[in-house]
Amino acid sequence: MVTPQEKSSKKMKFASSSAETEPTSQTTISDDSKSGRGMSTMPRVVKRKLQKLRPIVEYNKRGKGIGQAHSEMQSYIGVLARSRVPLVDMKWSQIPKDIKEQIWEAVDMAFVVGQGGKNSVLASAAKKWKDFKSTLTRHYILPYTNDRERLSQPPETYKFIEKAQWDAFVASRLSKDFESVHSQHAQIREKLEYNHRLSRKGYAGLEDQLEETMPGVEIDRSTLWKRARHDKHDNIPDPKVAEKAKLINELQKQVSEGKVSVYGSNDVLTMALGLEHPGRVRGVGAGISPRQYFNLPKPQRMSFDDRLKDSLRVLLQEENKKMEAKAREEALRMEARTKQFVEAEREHFLSQLSQLIPNFDPSMLKPRIS
Repeated sequence: MVTPQEKSSKKMKFASSSAETEPTSQTTISDDSKSGRGMSTMPRVVKRKLQKLRPIVEYNKRGKGIGQAHSEMQSYIGVLARSRVPLVDMKWSQIPKDIKEQIWEAVDMAFVVGQGGKNSVLASAAKKWKDFKSTLTRHYILPYTNDRERLSQPPETYKFIEKAQWDAFVASRLSKDFESVHSQHAQIREKLEYNHRLSRKGYAGLEDQLEETMPGVEIDRSTLWKRARHDKHDNIPDPKVAEKAKLINELQKQVSEGKVSVYGSNDVLTMALGLEHPGRVRGVGAGISPRQYFNLPKPQRMSFDDRLKDSLRVLLQEENKKMEAKAREEALRMEARTKQFVEAEREHFLSQLSQLIPNFDPSMLKPRIS
């Protein structure tokens, strides 16, 4: 993985490329001016590809992409996901492998992604393709369910969508099955609290930004979580989020004063928000495991021989327990039998004495016999 050698300069680093340039489509080289943000077409990326210049994508200590090159790469992946993957009602795993390979090759020709970057690029493409379909559904289909004329053609912003694909996609989104799924997801979405305002830079980009603006200050995940929910005016509009941010500030102050101690996952953010969902870490972005973030020891793998020895050890312990219990039961039975035998002999002896000695009192011999 490519890692930044120095962070003194924020300018993108480039590597010359000997790769052959690929044919560019009209969806990736258009440079028309639009009102508002519109659809990103990334003409800068295409121009650099023609010049055989590839920006080097940098990564932070946790392996998450940061910097301008990473942001541009993510935008370019979005362009490729929208324009090269068919608009079909299926899962990403069902998309043909050759299409995914084309996306990876296009990104690899435009950026120096680094070792192991293919999986992250395709995972990003999968998410962006899913988000694109969600955007089309929420903004261009569901609001016009009673306007069939409006739904007869793809949106003007996305003219590259073929009409046949658009018609099939619209039909799938107006079906009863999708209505049920959409309702379930809407209910799940309503339960989500504390929405962030990170845009495309993500937590990794935010952390990189804060390290530049707050030198010498340790940026923990509670700070990231709090700052990720500020608006562009540095305010927190959501009252619930503002309340949690205030609690985080108080806890951070208590930690700095030594009144509260933190250890591992039991840190300020956990104290403020409650226990983590198993396998996730809040405030650091997707793809970071608890073991990776909190530096937990890696579980040791046992060989077959070790597992066999442990199994035999457990079996022997169980057998020993059974034998000990059996021995205790046998000892108790022997003790009961001995007691019964002594008692019977005593009674027999006393009866004989009573016959031989007139007015014999057995209580005279009871303590001695006992």
